[in-house]
Amino acid sequence: MSVEIAADPPGTGEPGGPGEPVQPSADVLATVVAAESVLTKRFGARIRLAEPEDLGGSERSIVLRVKVAASPFSLPRTLAVKRYVHPAGTATRDSWVREAVSYQLFTALAAEDRMCPELFAHDPGTNLLVMEDLGRAPTLAEKLHGDDARAAEGALLSWARSLGRLHASTAGREADFDALLRRLSPPKSKDPLTVDGPIAVEALPLLLRTEYGVVTSAAAHDAARRTLALLDTARHRAFSPSDSCPDNNLITNRGVRFLDFEGGCVRNMMFDAAYLTVPFPSCWCAYALPPGMTDAMLAAWRAEVRVMWPDLDDDTVLLPRLLDAQVFWVWLTTWQYLTVPDVEQLGSGGAVSRPHQADVLVARWAGLAAAARRAHAVEVAEHAEGVVTALTARFGERSLPLYPAFD
Repeated sequence: MSVEIAADPPGTGEPGGPGEPVQPSADVLATVVAAESVLTKRFGARIRLAEPEDLGGSERSIVLRVKVAASPFSLPRTLAVKRYVHPAGTATRDSWVREAVSYQLFTALAAEDRMCPELFAHDPGTNLLVMEDLGRAPTLAEKLHGDDARAAEGALLSWARSLGRLHASTAGREADFDALLRRLSPPKSKDPLTVDGPIAVEALPLLLRTEYGVVTSAAAHDAARRTLALLDTARHRAFSPSDSCPDNNLITNRGVRFLDFEGGCVRNMMFDAAYLTVPFPSCWCAYALPPGMTDAMLAAWRAEVRVMWPDLDDDTVLLPRLLDAQVFWVWLTTWQYLTVPDVEQLGSGGAVSRPHQADVLVARWAGLAAAARRAHAVEVAEHAEGVVTALTARFGERSLPLYPAFD
């Protein structure tokens, strides 16, 4: 997970001291030239860009803020440019396609429904995107790692409401999303979860028995298998950012803006709703939240989505699906923890500190056990409690700390 266009720029090329001028690297210069070319094609007249600032992309991408130095059109003073730097790789190409299509989908919506930067131009030849620059607004991660509990609470509630608005505003737009995908050669899997999810559900019991001596009952395994139905269900589908971790959300004066759509897709929104209750299930940078916070976030999200899905006002409809999504995420991320060769690759959160992965893992299974007990899902609860016991025996007593803003 990367900060993308949210971070303050560390520089414009090779490393230098704070405030020191540095020369743009060859990749940065190539990205600027490619952006000038795609904008010129898009608008039909020469547009010149200058003063690139590196916004901290990833090993797959370069992300810049550039100044519009010359343009016959009324363009913003600055733009954000993202270029995928390994276009030959299938996974990288699929990420670019998902992101380009996601931004196209939102750019076609009314301004008040656009929950992300506006897309100005994109180019499949260079795997490049030119977008609205949202400036130096703080990320949700920065709020959570700050020292103001009230500001962090407000940011979380704003993010939850915005996630609900994002879902509501994209309800019924899957056909539009699919049509945009077809224009750019669709990826092998529209939803990234359909790749690893089924593998994780089948493989995890053996891993848990081998690594921790945990026996997974047939009933608990069947319960996990049933969660895969969420991947195919036609109900409650909407756009998903796929990776809505705190560093991928900007807290702007116009509300929360979502970033980083490399996994953007249309799917069952319960996978996103679980970000409110777990919280942030795909993120190994996640700390704990204070009591009552997840309930407040879920209520804020629910207030937005009930406009399109009135049945989600009914706990008997919403809560079992949320539990299924929670089971799915806990099984998937535990499988990732046990199969990623270098566990440090699971770390995320940009420049902010992150908890030990074992703390996160224990907290997720303990949270699943508690949620399953409340839902009277006995087989799920007993299995989760067994995993917690085994993890505690391996790692010792673990306690996931609160986000610094609440500590």
